[in-house]
Amino acid sequence: MKRSEMKQVYDGQRKADMVIKGGTLVNVLSCEMYLADVAIADDRIITTGDVSQYIGPKTKVLDASGKYVAPGFIDGHIHPESSNLSMRSFAKILLKHGTTSIMTDLHEIGVVCGLEGIEATLEEAKKTDLSLYFVVPSHVPFSPNMETSGGQFDASIIARALQREDAVGLSEIVAPYVVMGYPDLLEAMEMTRSLNKSLQGHLPETSGPALDTCLALGVHTDHECLHTEEALEKIRKGCHVMMREGSAARNLPDLVKIITEHHVDSTLCSIVTDDLHTIDVVDRGHLDDSLRTAISSGVEFVKAVQLVTINAARCFHLDWEIGSIAPGKRADITILDSCEQPKVTEVISKGKLVVEKGTLLVEYPIETHDPLLLKTITLPKGKIEAKDLGIAVDPKAKQAKVLGMRTLDWIPITFAQEGVLPVRDGFIQADTTQDLLLIAQVERYGKNGNIGKAFMAGFNLKKGAMASSVAHDNHNIIVLGTNLEDMALAVNQVAKLDGGQVMVVDGKVIEEISYPICGLLSDMDAEQLSERKKALIKASRDAGSTIGFPFLFLSFIGLAAIPEYAITDKGFIDVLKQAIIEPVLELVY
Repeated sequence: MKRSEMKQVYDGQRKADMVIKGGTLVNVLSCEMYLADVAIADDRIITTGDVSQYIGPKTKVLDASGKYVAPGFIDGHIHPESSNLSMRSFAKILLKHGTTSIMTDLHEIGVVCGLEGIEATLEEAKKTDLSLYFVVPSHVPFSPNMETSGGQFDASIIARALQREDAVGLSEIVAPYVVMGYPDLLEAMEMTRSLNKSLQGHLPETSGPALDTCLALGVHTDHECLHTEEALEKIRKGCHVMMREGSAARNLPDLVKIITEHHVDSTLCSIVTDDLHTIDVVDRGHLDDSLRTAISSGVEFVKAVQLVTINAARCFHLDWEIGSIAPGKRADITILDSCEQPKVTEVISKGKLVVEKGTLLVEYPIETHDPLLLKTITLPKGKIEAKDLGIAVDPKAKQAKVLGMRTLDWIPITFAQEGVLPVRDGFIQADTTQDLLLIAQVERYGKNGNIGKAFMAGFNLKKGAMASSVAHDNHNIIVLGTNLEDMALAVNQVAKLDGGQVMVVDGKVIEEISYPICGLLSDMDAEQLSERKKALIKASRDAGSTIGFPFLFLSFIGLAAIPEYAITDKGFIDVLKQAIIEPVLELVY
């Protein structure tokens, strides 16, 4: 409904289409709660309070007695591709959990298929009831000199993308690239500022002069804070802190201490999920789960609701449209059963009741995808052999002293890990006794046939290999294993599936999931994909892995923008120096 058409309702020429009666309104504008009804016409909120004059014979009355009527949830930073769900499936599961709007760069689609792939995906999303706001990727790929990708963004493509009506900002502005003064990035930032759109930062462990530089050049958010002190410095310097509670990183219980203990203004923060595993959203929820976590961590209920609604809207200058329940705002509403450990009972998106009594009312048919998004894998030589993945050295050597990387088991950041590994037949071997395994990344776009190789600790895999075409930030095929033969089979099977994730043990494919859309996504519903993922995780745990979500963590080991090391198709990367380094330090004869 156009805002000008709303006057017909106020003039008595038409009645409300829906009225919510008897509920407690969670007013995120005034930060209070009180009994108030809500009137909706088409996709707009008409008024709150006494709505009796707007009720007609065809008005649907929704009873919210004993419940809390809140704005629809808004995730200000999320990568839908990390769920491995197509847009139809992703929209359904988020709506079920009260989320009506997301801000996303669809960066992973762009890495594989460029801006055209992103635009095709945005068109698919329009056929759902979930609202997507496009935050233009600042880098495709993230580290252009360190990796090969299918799609690439230069300044002209970013400029074109920023002109889109649904574009609300520039995403994932990496602190070192700002400090080093990458010309294309600085130009993109200037374009974004000139359009009065948001500059979204990627600032892990950034402080002091480096942080000052980013903020002075216009970056005003960060979603990478790991601890309270980091968040405090950023807020005190004017940075909006997006407190992350996703699958790969759960930082919310610590970060909310800036509100509960340091008493900063909570409107300077919001809650985001960043990367969300399908198993998590099915078993635990989305921002509804984050809301419960915030409340359990001591945040007052209304302030907690602000963290998942109006604060994100304000951050993107969208509070005129979404984020609150007030006249003229879009009718995105989430109704909760409690203010203590709230669960979603009803959801209204754009004035349409999409969830009732916890049950999803909408279905989106599986459609034929744009051909651009399909059959995106081309291996070098058409097939990988075991020797292609190994690090060859002098066959006379008995051992090799190597520099590898180790991941933590709770967040996929990496640190140096040295070790001494055996050499057999001229190839360095893994050693499961010291948890030092082989890792490689295979270029999958048919551009150059690169294969990067290194060593990895932290997964504790005792046998077999695991491979994935979901591999931030280039989405080449990443493979981790105890032996080269299983690794080669895993890579080839991923290619055979046109993308996916595979677990191989002793020359046999034990478990697999196909992701035919960009090598990243499936049309399965979330519940079905969740069960398949659990089977895949079980297979990796049976092979010894001790990480909770091993394939999710593996997908981040190739990200050359998260400290301190990474593996890409171009080699072993020192992230802080943005340099390719040698993993073999010394041979022992």
